[in-house]
Parts: sequence; C-alpha cells; structure tokens
Amino acid sequence: MARKRASKPTTTTEDTITTTKEAILTNNKETKRPQETNNDQPIAPPKKGFIFKLSLLLIAPYFYLLFFHYQIQHDLIKPILINAGLSLVGFFLTVKMIPVASKYVLRRNLFGYDINKKGTPQGTVKVPESLGIVVAVVFMVLTIVFQFFTFAPDSIWLVEYNAALASICFMTLLGFIDDVLDVPWRVKLVLPSIAALPLLMAYAGHTTIIIPKPLIPYVGLKLLDLGFIYKIYMWFLAIFCTNCINIHAGINGLEVGQTVVIASAILIHNVMQIGASADPEYQQAHAFSVYLVQPLLATSMALLSYNWYPSSVFVGDTYTYFAGMTMAVVGILGHFSETLLIFFLAQVLNFLLSVPQLFGFRHCPRHRLPRFDPQTGLLTGTDDGTLVNFYLRMFGRKSENSLCVHLLLVQALGCCICFGLRYLLTGWYK
Repeated sequence: MARKRASKPTTTTEDTITTTKEAILTNNKETKRPQETNNDQPIAPPKKGFIFKLSLLLIAPYFYLLFFHYQIQHDLIKPILINAGLSLVGFFLTVKMIPVASKYVLRRNLFGYDINKKGTPQGTVKVPESLGIVVAVVFMVLTIVFQFFTFAPDSIWLVEYNAALASICFMTLLGFIDDVLDVPWRVKLVLPSIAALPLLMAYAGHTTIIIPKPLIPYVGLKLLDLGFIYKIYMWFLAIFCTNCINIHAGINGLEVGQTVVIASAILIHNVMQIGASADPEYQQAHAFSVYLVQPLLATSMALLSYNWYPSSVFVGDTYTYFAGMTMAVVGILGHFSETLLIFFLAQVLNFLLSVPQLFGFRHCPRHRLPRFDPQTGLLTGTDDGTLVNFYLRMFGRKSENSLCVHLLLVQALGCCICFGLRYLLTGWYK
C-alpha cells in the first residue's frame, strides 16, 4: 500500500491556547532563574573573630564571679553549667541555621534594603529579614530540653517557667506576624500586652515591695502589699521592655548588640546576688533568671555574628519582641525589676526622646533614621527624637560602625551606673 505523505496538522484554537500557556510558563521559568540563583547565593560568613573577642570581654567577668569570687553551692552550680553547655550548643546550632533560613525567607520575599547604605552598591543588595525567628526557635528548644535536667514534675518553679516560655513564644509569634503583615506602630504597642497574659495569669509570687528606708517613717511600713496593682506594674514593664528594644534600632548590630550587653549585665547581677545571699528562695529566683538569660545571650551572639556591620541579615521585629519579652520575664520572675529598668537606661532615654513623635505631638515618619551621605560614608543626625539622632547631633557625624560601637558603650555605661548605684545605696536605700 502506498504511504501518504504526512500533511501539516491542522491547528485548533485549543492547541493554540495550550501552546501559548506552555510558552508563557517557559518564559516565566527562564525569567525567574536569575532571581532564584540570586536568592540561593550564600550570605557573608559569620564574624567569628569579633564574636570571640566580644564574648571574652562580656562573659569573662561572669565566670570569674561564678567560679572564683563566690562560694556557690554545688546544687546551684550544676544546673547553671548544664544550662551553659546547652547554650553553647545553641550558639553553634544558630550559626549553622541562619544561612539556611536566610535562603527560605528570600524565596518568600522577606528581605529589606539597607537604608543607611543607599547610594552605594551595598544599598541595592537584598538582605534577608526576620532572622530573629531562628534565634527564638533555638532558644525555645534549649529551654524546653533544659527542664528535663533541672525541674521535677512537682517543682513550684515549673509552672512559672512554662508560663514564661509561653509568653516568650507568644511574643515571638506576634513579632513574626508583624514582620509579615507590617502592622502599624500603634498596634505594636498592643501586641506585648497580649503576649504577657500567660505570665500574668500564672504568676503566683509575692506582690509586695520593700519600702526604701528613708521613707519608712513617713509610710509606717517596711513592706507594702500592692496586690493586683503589682500585676498591672508587671504588665506595663513587659510592654515597655518589648517595645523599647524595637524603637532603639535602625543601624547594623544595634538591636542585637544592646541585648547582648544587657543580658551580660543581668548574668553578672544574678551571680552576685546568688553569691551574696544565704536565702535559698532568693538564690533560686536568680538562678531561674540565669536559666533563661544564658541561652538568650548565646543565641544572640550567634545572630550578632551575621548582623554586625556590614549586616548580612536583618533581625526583624521578631527578634526585638522576643528579646524584650525574655528580659522582662527574667526581671519579673527574678524579682529585680528595678535593677532591670536601670540596665535599660539607654532605652528609657530613647523612649523619653521619642515621646513627642510616638504620641502625635510631632510628625513621626516611618523610618526615623539618620541621614546617610554616600560620598563620605558618614551618618548625620536628623531632628527625629531618637537616641541615635541625638547622639549624632551632640557629637557630630560618624560612620555606621563607629556609631553602633559608641551607642553600645553608652549601654554598657548605663549598666555600670546601675552596679555603682546598687553598691552605694546598699544598706541605706534598702
């Protein structure tokens, strides 16, 4: 049988639509390939040398007091060392997880541009955002695992420990939601008040305050039970600590850096109180604080190794909310909220400078950042009411890295003032 030559197939409308769709999909894939390749590029390696030097500077006094200066009981030393070991594991785990997580957040378009490098090649780089979620997740895993080594099922501290973790976890969730949805700042003031509810509902500690000795003749009491008012005070403290970290920000390394400095001061304060006291309940309250602050410090140091100038990742509101709530929790449950507020001296000053704009008396722009000059690489302070701009107006233009170091030294100075006040006023004030 003779074969017929295959004729050209007739093109139908359906075939045309199918072919067009395939062409569009192919073009989209080809278009997206460079973007996906860009997203998969590794971020800059961690600044290990800087973190090692900083850790020696901040942690060495803490371990000196813990092992040499004070004679602390073995029953307290053992869980602290177990916690320190877990925290060290958390440091290396966080360092490994941040580059992996940065790829995923970039694929989901969670990135930002460094405004303080606008006009330079670095200002056009997509920097992965919200990497504080890695720190929070590792922190939660460490603190939950630590319960296995320390708390018995009938421990009186277990309820408050879990309530603290619930508040921290709740605040981390709300912070991540803020990063994704970008809620207005007025709503941000409300978020910590919601996250603090588990802690307030589970709090079963004392609600009394010690009256300062000079005021005892006028008050007629040495102890004053505030009752429900004390819980309201705790609620406001949680709101303040969480938001004050968030608004004292805007330059590479500042959010994590201030947390690292305050956390180091809290650890030193706790070990001093444990070593100087003979009251088991008082010692346990400060040990409780250590159990939460050590993993916070370790994971934050890992994040700082990527967030220090020039930042290869941004921490997002997830981290600032998480860190602020964690420190508020340890101050409340460790019963040193007054000392904690003095550690936050720089944040208190920043809040006071921000009040006119935060409460609408002056125009409040979205980003209250200093002005960057791409020609010189220096930052100039604006009229916005932040400590960052105030410092630049007072002491002149500075590079971003230099400014961050200066502000962290101011933070450390505030912590030193706190220790000095406690030393000078001990025995006279309380």
